[in-house]
Order: sequence, then C-alpha cells, then structure tokens
Amino acid sequence: MKLETQETSVETLGVLETAALLRELTAGLITSDDFDDALAHLARTSRDAIPGVTWCGVTMLRAGEPASVAASDHRLSELDGLQHGVDGPPMAAIRRRELILSTDLRTEARWQPWTRRALALGVHGVLSAPVDIDDHVIGSINLYARDPDTLVGDRQLTAMLLAEHAGLLLAAVRDRARQAALVGELDGTLVNGELIGQAIGVIMTQRGCPAPEALQVLRTASAALSIPLREVAERLVASVARPRNP
Repeated sequence: MKLETQETSVETLGVLETAALLRELTAGLITSDDFDDALAHLARTSRDAIPGVTWCGVTMLRAGEPASVAASDHRLSELDGLQHGVDGPPMAAIRRRELILSTDLRTEARWQPWTRRALALGVHGVLSAPVDIDDHVIGSINLYARDPDTLVGDRQLTAMLLAEHAGLLLAAVRDRARQAALVGELDGTLVNGELIGQAIGVIMTQRGCPAPEALQVLRTASAALSIPLREVAERLVASVARPRNP
C-alpha cells in the first residue's frame, strides 16, 4: 500500500510540473508578436522547468528564410543549427516528425560528428521533439542533459506535450507578427498620403505633438464620429483652409 502511494505521488508531481511549464510558457508568449523573442523565451522556460534538463535549444525552419536557432546557453547553439547538415537529433526530429532520444551519447553510434561535438560541450543526453507551427514553419525543441540516463520516463511525455503546446503558441505569435506588420504598412500608407499628412501636420501644429500622437488623435475622432479616417482628415484640413471673416 505504501509503494502505491509513493508511485502516485511521483506521477502527480510530474503532472503538476508539466502543467506549471505550460502555464508559464503561455503567460510568456500570449502577448508576444516577435517570433525570435518567443523562441528564446521557449528555450529558457523549458530549461528551467523540466527536471533533469540542463540546457534547451530550439531549431526552426521557415520557408525561404535561414534557419532560426534559440538556445538557453549560447555555447550550445551550434548543436541546434545546421552546421552538421541533416546529421543530428534536431534535424532528425524535424525530418522524421517523431521524438528522437539518446539517453547516453557516450554509446551513441548515430550522428557521429554531432555527437562528438555534443560530448565535448558536456552534453550526455538529448531528447528532440518535432514542432509543427504552420504550412511554412516547422522545427524541433531540443532538451539536453549533462548527466546520462536522465531524459527517461515522463520526460518523453513532457517533451511531446511541450512541443504540441509550443506549436500552437508560436503559430499565434506569427499571426500577431503578421498583423502588426500589416498595421505598420497601413500606417505608413496613411501618413504618406497627402490629405492625411496635411491633417497630421495641422494637429502637430495645434497641439505641439509628434506625428504618431497626431495620427492617434485622428483615429480617435474617426471612431467617436463613426466616419472614415480620410473624411475626418478632409474636414480638419478644410476647416483650417477656410478663410476667416474680417
């Protein structure tokens, strides 16, 4: 009876650790719109939250762009990159779309150049889990252990849950980044438009404020009056240009 209680406690602890990891990861990424910053946060959070993990790295392949790499320790970033081509656990996980595990690299016969470099850096265990973000971005989360035989048992389940959750969060980050870029382009178009630019100039002169604040004044007026932004600008410019009675 005592043994069963101990086993249940260990299992419960693993569930609580995983829940805390996913909650912390969500809190850190839920408002981010910078993809590379999100990858760095993912690496740091995973390293700190998963027992037995000494370092964590993230490898991302984006269509038409160089590979993105984030690492909790910059000395190990080369293990997550493409210096070794397709030879290594990160690329194997991406290529095969499955968990790649080596609990003791000292006896590992796969990925020999990569393994030699990992051992030289003090890595003795690795667990790479594939991450699916969207049609254009795939990657892997790579967990590294200083001690052999530590990435076993529930660590594999944790890695799978982490990869699935991270994929959803990173997809949302990419969506927000695209939306922010679109808004930025739209703002640029508006500010460069002659009429909008004139209206912004009027507000800047009247209020002594910078252009972004003047644009926000126009937007606020547009929302309050329920009329298009261009019409607000047109009315403002017309009112200033109207001749005054002597």
